[in-house]
Amino acid sequence: MVVVSSLRLPSLTSLFFASSRSTHRAPATLFRRQQPYLAAARFSAQSAASSSLPETTEELAPANQKKSSNSNKVNQDRVITPRSQDFNAWYLDVIANAELADYGPVRGTMVIRPYGYAIWEAIQDYLNVKFKETGHSNMYFPQFIPYSFIEKEASHVEGFSPELAVVTIGGGKELEEKLVVRPTSETIVNHMFTQWIHSYRDLPLLINQWANVTRWEMRTKPFVRTLEFLWQEGHTAHATPEEAEEEALKMIDVYTKFAYEEAAIPVVVGRKSREETFAGAVRTYTIEAMMGDRKALQAGTSHNLGQNFSRAFETQFTDENGQRQHVWQTSWAVSTRFVGGIIMTHGDDAGLMLPPKLAPVQVVIVPIWKKDDEKAGVLNAASSVKEILHSAGVKVKLDDSDMRTPGWKFNFWEMKGVPIRIEIGPRDVASGSVVISRRDVPGKQGKVFGISMEPTTLVGYVKDKLDEIQASLLAKATSFRDSDKYEARVKEETGATIRCFPFEQPAGTKTCLMTGQPADEVAIFAKSY
Repeated sequence: MVVVSSLRLPSLTSLFFASSRSTHRAPATLFRRQQPYLAAARFSAQSAASSSLPETTEELAPANQKKSSNSNKVNQDRVITPRSQDFNAWYLDVIANAELADYGPVRGTMVIRPYGYAIWEAIQDYLNVKFKETGHSNMYFPQFIPYSFIEKEASHVEGFSPELAVVTIGGGKELEEKLVVRPTSETIVNHMFTQWIHSYRDLPLLINQWANVTRWEMRTKPFVRTLEFLWQEGHTAHATPEEAEEEALKMIDVYTKFAYEEAAIPVVVGRKSREETFAGAVRTYTIEAMMGDRKALQAGTSHNLGQNFSRAFETQFTDENGQRQHVWQTSWAVSTRFVGGIIMTHGDDAGLMLPPKLAPVQVVIVPIWKKDDEKAGVLNAASSVKEILHSAGVKVKLDDSDMRTPGWKFNFWEMKGVPIRIEIGPRDVASGSVVISRRDVPGKQGKVFGISMEPTTLVGYVKDKLDEIQASLLAKATSFRDSDKYEARVKEETGATIRCFPFEQPAGTKTCLMTGQPADEVAIFAKSY
């Protein structure tokens, strides 16, 4: 038997607000207040048959009724709801049609399909290198945690108790002690750290694990909020509070660089309010991203845990003076919700738009022929182009199936978000050139004819265009984030919460918008996912 509850996870929309609390650092941007929207019910006809229960309360909306009546058309023609019409329905349509994920048989779970998982693997590949460069080692902790561990740190159990999945029966017998299915690992990590740390010579201890976690949520959204999701969670122990603070800031900086340089998402980095601080932490640092519907997404967090967990678990070390001290700790994580963030930041009415650095396929080649005697020459040229790009380290796919028309393939790979499409027809073969189209520039404006198949020229052109697309997506997302107008006040009915106190604070005098009194720092208020 499993005991369940609810999960709360954040995101970013509305506006800056000057707070009377004090802090240092950070620039800020204002975001428009966004009204709640109704979500579409399911993101594939197959998933509609997989469960007799609705995935969320939102799935009972009229938009869902409209979509279910046209489910065959959605699957056959890959119709995508316009973003401006219904952002949430658009999001679910993109996930279904791009074959990123599907709902699992248990309400609130999802099956990540190969294309969606490949995006997560690209995220892993980058972060794994960065974690090891900063001295962390990968390891793994058990998924089942004694319930007594969760109870040891008061604010931790209070914060997580509504979200816990608890196992009470195993092997057909009632367990002597309930087990929690891992919601996060601070407690079991401390249990082990206590056995591994004895002296200051054992510090710092820097580890990371790639794992799944379970947090019980009654209202779900694929990638953004599910009962079970994938993530990495780093855990470190230090001899001084200064080292722990430095570590927490260092790791939020790693996440910030990843967001900007790999995901092309311009995040706001800052400190969480006391109310939004991770349960059991002293301070929580966050990167907040603005989605296409002007809501905020909490994309990654880094926590300075102080000595809260080490005191609860008696995780101590002998310092250089022979005195016993409790260690100072941090934890930090990003999850598969980053995939959702990429979809909602860059996608358009045609579907996904993936930043080249994270795209499972960076270039797709579509051969075109009309007559049978043209086929062999076109396919040979296409295969040659594929080999040239593959040898140069480009992630390239040749779509040489003759089951679909070239036009169908164009639409399909655009919907999958592939950054560059190469077209090769009989005339291109004759001229030794190709046609190249950019996903981020629609229509004729994004298409260039006559690019030479000569390896050096072709490779140089494609790599330059991939770099241009990466930079263009970041610039477009930054412009969108910064273009909203300031609102005069934060009204109670907006439902906005403080997302963070940005590190980069604007210069000049600050005034509280609610009271008119002088303020020490600016905060971002937003509705969240």
